[in-house]
Amino acid sequence: MSTSTRASTDRRLIVLALLTVYIVWGSTYLAIRFMVEDFPPLFGNAIRMIVAGSILFWLVYRRTKRMPTAVEWRNGMAIGALLFVGGLGLVSTTEDMGVGSGLVATAIAMTPVWASLAAGFFGQWPTRTEWLGLAVGLIGVGVLSREGDFQSQPVGFVLVLIAPMLWAAGSVWSRHITMAPGAMVNALQMLGGAVGLTLAGLVRGESIDGMPSAGSWLALLYLIVPGSLLAFSAYGYLLRTVRPALATSYGYVNPIVAVVLGVWLGGEVISGPLWIALPLVVVAVVLIAGAHRVAGQFDDPSVTPENEGPATV
Repeated sequence: MSTSTRASTDRRLIVLALLTVYIVWGSTYLAIRFMVEDFPPLFGNAIRMIVAGSILFWLVYRRTKRMPTAVEWRNGMAIGALLFVGGLGLVSTTEDMGVGSGLVATAIAMTPVWASLAAGFFGQWPTRTEWLGLAVGLIGVGVLSREGDFQSQPVGFVLVLIAPMLWAAGSVWSRHITMAPGAMVNALQMLGGAVGLTLAGLVRGESIDGMPSAGSWLALLYLIVPGSLLAFSAYGYLLRTVRPALATSYGYVNPIVAVVLGVWLGGEVISGPLWIALPLVVVAVVLIAGAHRVAGQFDDPSVTPENEGPATV
């Protein structure tokens, strides 16, 4: 294969991978809404994580022939429980309350902003630009709180405000402890999330009553295969191929995709506050990402916001 042909192929693969993380991860918010129509939010996601995590674990082990150490198991499971119970579990519970998927995605888009603040507890306090991004994002969240769904479900707003904070805390914490290499860390986190979600579901008193509908099963299957395995593979390819700033650009696009799909396919109705909050949150994320680029942090693959975006994995 000639150099020009290989470059053309690489460009097509990059575009395809970007479209995958943009559209698939953006659509998972609507898929969660369909899943929780019949599956309880915590148990439903526990099923998703145990299936996706087990498949990913097997694929990685088959390729590397390396089992995680005891410390890697412990840390991966602990971080996974925090990420997926605190993040994904609260997101799904909020949608189960009837809050629109586009609204939830917009609130979760604040994750990089909270991560920038959480890094301060490890001695990396936000720069001036990051503080500006935090301020703009908080204004956006304040405006978002005035939207109808959140007005009628104030507990849902609190949950969706806490969820990205916990996801950000887990992401930042994971950088300061020993974790398994490569994709194995994601498999362990998914398995840890499955355990945590199951326990949380038992505490909450969840149960699966009767046989879920075909639509809910299809939504769960979509979340497992395209939402977790396919999109993760595409994201891993991007991290290996392009600059992290481009690989993590899904953080700006996912909430827009979620809003469009929620209105188009989910019949969601949005009001004025979202149209104001969405651009404010996107601007906040852009400011945070720009601050990382200026600081040169994106030049080091070990310091990227790869787990800080609103992807539901």
